[in-house]
Amino acid sequence: MKKNFGRVFTDCLIMVPLAFLFALNYELFVALNKFAPAGVSGIAAMVEYATHFSVGYFSLIVNVPLCIFAFFLIDRGFAIKTFVFSLVYSASLLILQSVDISAFQYDAKDVDTIFPALIAGAVSGFVYGLTFRRNSSTAGADIIAKYVSKVSPQLNFFWINFAINAVIAAVSYFVYAAPDPVTGVLVHDYKPVCLCMVYCFLSSYVGNFIIKGSKSAYKFFIITSHADEIDHEIFDKLGHSATRFRAWGAYSDVERDVIVCVVNRRQLVEFRNIIKKYDNTFSFVETVNETIGNFKRSRK
Repeated sequence: MKKNFGRVFTDCLIMVPLAFLFALNYELFVALNKFAPAGVSGIAAMVEYATHFSVGYFSLIVNVPLCIFAFFLIDRGFAIKTFVFSLVYSASLLILQSVDISAFQYDAKDVDTIFPALIAGAVSGFVYGLTFRRNSSTAGADIIAKYVSKVSPQLNFFWINFAINAVIAAVSYFVYAAPDPVTGVLVHDYKPVCLCMVYCFLSSYVGNFIIKGSKSAYKFFIITSHADEIDHEIFDKLGHSATRFRAWGAYSDVERDVIVCVVNRRQLVEFRNIIKKYDNTFSFVETVNETIGNFKRSRK
């Protein structure tokens, strides 16, 4: 119990700088450039643009009830960490809006607006990835998507988020319409829609990359009659060990050794060269998104 509490407390502390970065990202790259980011932040941005009601207050009003909902119906640890993120995010927005940061804000002035969308999307993806790895979220649509995927596991979490963001992008077409300076007639533009989709795509891409982890590797599954020789080469040349077990061919009914070994990307070619030296050897390779843990090295 104490260990779990300590982990949740540590994660909550990590949420503080992430939430501030999320708020700073909005104020520097989104606020002045007339497009909606993903999720509830996108809705809040459109509400602020249309009514001048602060994103900070809007996010707080929406996210606090959602966090309470998540506490009882999703996961308590997830809800607590998301609640901390929401409070810090809203407070940071209100503080940033009360001080003059205009010297640092990116105002594209309707020219090359894709650049702030790219920067904002990359930063938000970084925040998304780190919060999700800590079993937390940036609140809003993430809570809704997590609940729906929990109730209906066959529905992919990211597809649900994509559907929500697609609706936000479509609505932004109407919200950011501007009156013609001569006729006064509203002129609709697809630019806010495109910027929203660019933001969502890049944030999802960066977030997914961080969630999967940077410790990618390759798993070799080797069927051979030279297991001892290959095992020794793996250890001597690559510094790796391997897992071995016996198997029988379904067609030939011949017994063979099977070696399973995970290597990093830099050792891929060298590992292939080891295998190529032996006859009666078959292997296939799978990509491993992340490796976790380790055994103590020993050799009898």
